[in-house]
Amino acid sequence: MPSDRELWERIVKADAASFDAFYRANAPGLQGFLRQIVGTPQAAEDVAQETFIQIWNRPNGFQPDRGALRTYLYGIGRKRAAEWWRKQSPTQQGKESAASSSHSETASVVGDAFQRLPEEQRNLLWLREVEGQSYAELAAILEIPVGTVRSRLFAAREALRTIWRSPHKTLKEDV
Repeated sequence: MPSDRELWERIVKADAASFDAFYRANAPGLQGFLRQIVGTPQAAEDVAQETFIQIWNRPNGFQPDRGALRTYLYGIGRKRAAEWWRKQSPTQQGKESAASSSHSETASVVGDAFQRLPEEQRNLLWLREVEGQSYAELAAILEIPVGTVRSRLFAAREALRTIWRSPHKTLKEDV
């Protein structure tokens, strides 16, 4: 398996096989992460595709000395998701929220508690606990210091505990 630097050099040279391997290894995880941000599987798939297209069409910006290629991918995905939200009309945002909340109602108790977290905390916990990102990778993706990652993760876990202990309350009611 090539290093991130070697893989990136191949992608920059438009090596389709290397890009395909990178896509296959990372697309499912990226889509799961984006689903937490945009709310629906279809929107997450669309944003993930845009993220990979951006990397294929404009392979620039990755610096192997600053972090992993996967971290770079998630950072671009997070920014593309923010752009996606800015482009949504208020009517579309309402539909996304309704779809998200109806999904929460049918989800497990843990999923319901997770959905009650503010988006920032939900994203951070998802990347750390589900995707297994390191503190350094989280800092690079979110563009914040590692110490801030640690304190925000602590706060997110505490908020989840609060929700878990009070399943009939929302986080906003607890604060």
